[in-house]
Amino acid sequence: MDRPAYHHGDLKSALITAALAAVEQRGPEAVSLRDLAQSLGVSRAAPYRHFANRDALLAAVAAKGFEELTVVYETALAGPGDGRERLRRALVDYLEFARRRPGLHALMFESDFLQRKPPPRVMIGPADRAYEVLWEAVAGAFPGADPVWIRARTVTMLSTVVGYRVLGNVDRFKPHMVDPLTPAELLDAVLEAAIGEGPARLG
Repeated sequence: MDRPAYHHGDLKSALITAALAAVEQRGPEAVSLRDLAQSLGVSRAAPYRHFANRDALLAAVAAKGFEELTVVYETALAGPGDGRERLRRALVDYLEFARRRPGLHALMFESDFLQRKPPPRVMIGPADRAYEVLWEAVAGAFPGADPVWIRARTVTMLSTVVGYRVLGNVDRFKPHMVDPLTPAELLDAVLEAAIGEGPARLG
């Protein structure tokens, strides 16, 4: 079988795409530079021209995930409805993104990359941008609210929905915990708690 003819820049993109597929199918632990090189038909040394090690490649995959999540948020916020309705849609779409791609979600939100000093540079911009768009969504849902209150609400809202999705992805919600709630009713309860009400002075 002929090997792919990679030109300048092509192999780096191909490695990220292949690693992303592996993460989504089997989790971050499934990514191996050696295996990716073999699957792409290049030498074992070739990936190291673009990524110093496996962690560098996984950081690039996580960055790609945050870029995609930003698009998810921006698409929801460009839709119909008032600010609160658009924020709810952004959260619903985030939860669907995380449900469909648990391996990528785990890499983005449960790995230690952003705890490192310093974090991988490739991730900083995309992760910050995703958060900024979410912050803007909260500000749009509660116009006139104090910026400090908006920041606090964004953090508590994100904690609620990410925690809900992480627990859901590991099947932590057992029947005795949620019955007689339907999945839709449970989702509504989580979103109501996450979004909440505005400051008292805006009520």
